[in-house]
Amino acid sequence: MRVLVVGDIVGRPGRRAVKELLPGLVRRLGVDFTLANAENAAGGMGITRKVVDELLACGVDVLTTGNHVWQKKEVMQFIDREPRVLRPANYPPGTPGRGLGVFETRDRVRVAVLNLMGRVFVGAVDCPFRCADELLQGLGKDVRVIVVDFHAEATSEKAALAWYLDGRVSAVIGTHTHVQTADERVLPGGTAYITDVGMTGPRDSIIGMKKEIIVERFLTQLPSRFEVASGGFQLNAVVVDVDPASGKAVAIARVAENE
Repeated sequence: MRVLVVGDIVGRPGRRAVKELLPGLVRRLGVDFTLANAENAAGGMGITRKVVDELLACGVDVLTTGNHVWQKKEVMQFIDREPRVLRPANYPPGTPGRGLGVFETRDRVRVAVLNLMGRVFVGAVDCPFRCADELLQGLGKDVRVIVVDFHAEATSEKAALAWYLDGRVSAVIGTHTHVQTADERVLPGGTAYITDVGMTGPRDSIIGMKKEIIVERFLTQLPSRFEVASGGFQLNAVVVDVDPASGKAVAIARVAENE
């Protein structure tokens, strides 16, 4: 089976990229299951019910998030009731929402999606390694295809989790830094890995934001409000081929589509 993981969707340009490019990409590549990180999909930070519905209508099966998931207050009104929206599982106990979901493809293959967040330079959350151990132990043996979105800043932390989970999950896909890396590979145990899948949003930007604002901030060291850039868009993703019988990945390839 073939799984498509779409990089962090940023604002309206990112949603437009999904709407215009994703359906054709899914058909052309023969994708069976699609997930996308949407923590920046509403105005550059956060997610809303309207945005969730818009992205799901484009063919995304599951939406993952990260440290910006709580930026729009209305998320608290629906995240408990919407199983297709995940937040990092290693937030403290009692946090609204869920970080693990099990879904089914059209061919009735069960797919588990686990959303985790790093602790280096990101936030004070529980250990993602131990959280993964606990949640994976609770999955039934009939769930073999397991995809992890690891929303983290440090390259070393992402790589460490991938090696730690090698052979136990189908893929560990890094998100958060918005720049697609060129280190995709299948680890010896059968786990596909990439440090960062990249960004889906405005191409002529600095990680999705207006470049002039970011440059000025580096020059002056003064705080400034980020604004989503405009102009042409891009869609970054990876496609992972998984043996549904074993849950092992057999291939991973980067995808980069432009307007």
